[in-house]
Amino acid sequence: MSTTTLENPARRRVLQAGAGLTLALYLPVHAARAAAGGQEAATPFVPNAFLRIGEDNRVTVIAKHLEMGQGSYTGLATIVAEELDAAWSQVQVEGAPADARRYNNLGWGPVQGTGGSTAIANSWQQLREAGATARAMLVAAAAAQWGVPAGEVTVSEGEVIHAASGRKASFGQLARAAAQQPVPQQVQLKDPKDFRLIGKRVPRVDGAGKTDGSARFTQDVQLPGMLVAVVAHPPRFGATLKSVDDRKARAVRGVVDVVRIPSGVAVLARDTWSAKKGRDALEIEWDDSRAFRLGSAEILARYRELAATPGVVARREGDPDRALANAARTLEAAYDFPYLAHAAMEPMNCVIRLDADGCEVWNGEQFQTVDQAAVAQVLGLRPEQVRLHMLYAGGSFGRRASKTSDYLVEAAHIVKAIGGRAPVKLVWLREDDMRAGYYRPAFHHRLWAGLDARGRLVGWRHRLVGQSILAGSPFEPMMVKDGIDPVSVEGAANLPYAIPNLVVDLHSPQDIGVPVLWWRSVGSTHTAFSTECFIDELAQAAGQDPVAWRLALLAQHPRHAGVLRLAAERAGWGRPLAPGAAGERRGRGVAVHESFHSYVAQVAEVTVREDGSYRVDRVVCAVDCGIAVNPDVIRAQVEGSIGFALSTVLHGEITLRDGEVQQSNFHDYLVARITDMPQVEVHIVPSAANPTGIGEPAVPPLAPAVANALAAATGRRLRQLPIRPELLRA
Repeated sequence: MSTTTLENPARRRVLQAGAGLTLALYLPVHAARAAAGGQEAATPFVPNAFLRIGEDNRVTVIAKHLEMGQGSYTGLATIVAEELDAAWSQVQVEGAPADARRYNNLGWGPVQGTGGSTAIANSWQQLREAGATARAMLVAAAAAQWGVPAGEVTVSEGEVIHAASGRKASFGQLARAAAQQPVPQQVQLKDPKDFRLIGKRVPRVDGAGKTDGSARFTQDVQLPGMLVAVVAHPPRFGATLKSVDDRKARAVRGVVDVVRIPSGVAVLARDTWSAKKGRDALEIEWDDSRAFRLGSAEILARYRELAATPGVVARREGDPDRALANAARTLEAAYDFPYLAHAAMEPMNCVIRLDADGCEVWNGEQFQTVDQAAVAQVLGLRPEQVRLHMLYAGGSFGRRASKTSDYLVEAAHIVKAIGGRAPVKLVWLREDDMRAGYYRPAFHHRLWAGLDARGRLVGWRHRLVGQSILAGSPFEPMMVKDGIDPVSVEGAANLPYAIPNLVVDLHSPQDIGVPVLWWRSVGSTHTAFSTECFIDELAQAAGQDPVAWRLALLAQHPRHAGVLRLAAERAGWGRPLAPGAAGERRGRGVAVHESFHSYVAQVAEVTVREDGSYRVDRVVCAVDCGIAVNPDVIRAQVEGSIGFALSTVLHGEITLRDGEVQQSNFHDYLVARITDMPQVEVHIVPSAANPTGIGEPAVPPLAPAVANALAAATGRRLRQLPIRPELLRA
């Protein structure tokens, strides 16, 4: 056993004060349940802000992070249940209220929210201590009741046991007495060798509800008198409303009202379909005088012009200019990346209701602190008067962590416009999300490298051009330094390869009016592709095996090298692939990348047909993300990440023409289907390190591994995404 002393006064205050705050918050809920004949007792045991134990023996973990399909609820509950020694069958999870005092993301400072693959990583120590604290208090209560030393009392599978006397009690039986115990200043944390749940497969806590339909998403919220709102947005970013004739819309059966709001025109109706029909009947004239009017080709042309000149330096080592000038051989490559939509299965939506105390919001809530402040500002409330109910979200990939709280602010404006006379459910249809939302920014990269006479990599220059995501966000003052948005250059500025002379610089154009936002794995979505494809090309130029070449450059980075060796070994690197059918060419490619403090290597196998069409046959992935809290969830996230990234290889592209987004739904913004999925193998590196991110790190290596495999099969280096068959056929 290891001992954790709660020496940090702030941490101790969270555990102690949090108990009282949480009790005050939840006592009315449980009193109501008891009055209604509910099973849970009115006086639960609330040892801290993250845990509640009822006299019905239910263990409720309070999750401060959103469950959007990534398994966070299961992982967070596993950590608590492990240290508590609860039976998994007695554990349930509910979302935490918005309160950054107790539920802030420890990696973000005084901000509550989910993102950056931080849920498990930033909760690991906090929740271990929360579970161990409750366990110690249950043991103390049992020891006091039985008149035995606490050291003789053990806990297993939700029972507190004194073996010498044969006495035992459930958590529920001890809950009232445990609540009277003082919160300990020291807690014993388990030695990892004694873990029963961590590192094992446990059923997901959200699996049953999502199977039988009882899981609650925003679309499931129905309030008395609620109206559904659908909004007409301008077709160009920056355009404003000039005039609207709403007579035909108001004539649609079920339509109740039409209101103007800053982002457009909202139609309110008794149901979604009526609201949509009402919106379709609006006759609107937009003012495009300040609208953004460039198309995708024009944006990329401007980016290429900027790339001809040095940008703001993000990293410099040695003298790259001299190294490149004196190199025996130099190579240059340019890479283009389009805008991408998040395209989560559940488009944006939320429910807002005004009341005497402020307002309530129901939402797949990802950015509590930012959203709370934004909604409060619109409605003239204090942030604490905005009470957020965190429901499940049907995916997000960063979209629900909006830096402007756009769709929530829109709903707040609608409620304000109707004087709060009814609750409002705002529904964005797929077309709204695709054309009026936020996007992964388009980027252009240029890279130069120099090899000496022995084929060694001696110089490297990497120039990136693309919009800053952090600009205009609450994180800009804290994170943007000397003109460098670290999100733009992550994966490039921290390139792990041993290169003695290196420079990375950045242009962040301010006059591109396309709204951009973090997108699953953020900057690494493009930096991994350019760096890993270029490294592969350099290995070929040096006459080296791509894996051996990388390993030689990663001598000082054992975790990168470890996943690379494991993926190559399990993929059979070095052994010839089985031949394809007549006219088919086969290839194998590799990529390795670190993001969110996790390390992932992937080997992809592809088959290319005579017409240039191709399929990804197999992906072997090795991942080092520290202690594997739930290996099954990790595998699911890696498999899902590979499918998500495969969409960007095969199809993913948002294009603009005269400032208008051309795509609208899944017929013209295609995503990978099950028939596109390769055979996927996931190998998890055993580790004693603290857990790191897993929701995103397996996305970046897939595209470069596939591109490198296509190059091995065809001899053609492709430097843009998506990779369309005509590029291979040309």
